Amino acid sequence: MRIRSLGVTPGTLPTGRLNAITDVPGVLVGHATLATGPVNTGVTAIVPDRYADGLPAAIAVGNGYGKLVGSTQVDELGVLETPVLLTGTLSVFRVADALLTWLMDRDPSAISLNPVVGETNDGYLSDIRSRPVTAEHVFAALDSASADLPAEGNVGAGTGTVALGFKAGIGTSSRRVAGGVVGVLVQANFSGTLTVLGTPVVPPVEMPVPEGNSCVIVVATDLAVDARQLGRVARRAVFAMGRVGSDFSPGSGDYAIAFSTSKAAAMREYELKEVFQATMEAVEEALLNSLTMAATVTGYNGHTQYAVPHELISRGLRPTPPTA
Repeated sequence: MRIRSLGVTPGTLPTGRLNAITDVPGVLVGHATLATGPVNTGVTAIVPDRYADGLPAAIAVGNGYGKLVGSTQVDELGVLETPVLLTGTLSVFRVADALLTWLMDRDPSAISLNPVVGETNDGYLSDIRSRPVTAEHVFAALDSASADLPAEGNVGAGTGTVALGFKAGIGTSSRRVAGGVVGVLVQANFSGTLTVLGTPVVPPVEMPVPEGNSCVIVVATDLAVDARQLGRVARRAVFAMGRVGSDFSPGSGDYAIAFSTSKAAAMREYELKEVFQATMEAVEEALLNSLTMAATVTGYNGHTQYAVPHELISRGLRPTPPTA
């Protein structure tokens, strides 16, 4: 169930039609999922339809303990020129290479491409050293990308991830603001105490939980914001992790990648206030969706990570009756 089905409505701004990153016109999402016993991993592709033209973009680093391929050129030029792919840590380089193959097949004249590939460490539930992701999985994620509501939870790059004491995965959300849409997709895999609208949700039994392990947030919009402004937006996306209880562990690589499909003249600075609000609300809801849409997994070395019991969230948000 998505978090709204449990009566939780983060923020005040209206959502897009699907309440997903694909509410941003021209943004597609595809997954390839590997879930076979000790292997629980995959690939998630976020594909803007005009990436080859170069889109305004920025990256914010909350904590740089990660392997985000392609980040320095985005920082330097403020441009995204490929789809954004997400996967498990030790597969990130194979995914980047496969993305290059996919791009070169579509542009025989290309001699310089900057693939952007993020990752989180899913080694608690997946045999990460086997590096099971192949070029065929990457091609499948890219070729299946659509404007439909993306699958969430245990799918694609979220198949083996864990966050805030529970099984997590992929989550998405959106907000309508200033005549456009801000859409978010997350790969949640970080530590802390799950917090829903300010209320901690503690696992019913204590269980071993991997520390750190990262979060990648992708923010897309059709609003007229330039690369510098997108840097400000991306930083707010990382800030929003605190709303759901992240402890920002030193072993967690926390990144936000923000891009716009618009090349119109940038809006004025004071107009960004609602864009910041939309970003933080959408990230908060996407992270909660990544948990409530996930299912319990028993994976590598027999490790089991349990999904959050929905009644824990519902019970925690009910007002306590007054005592006599």
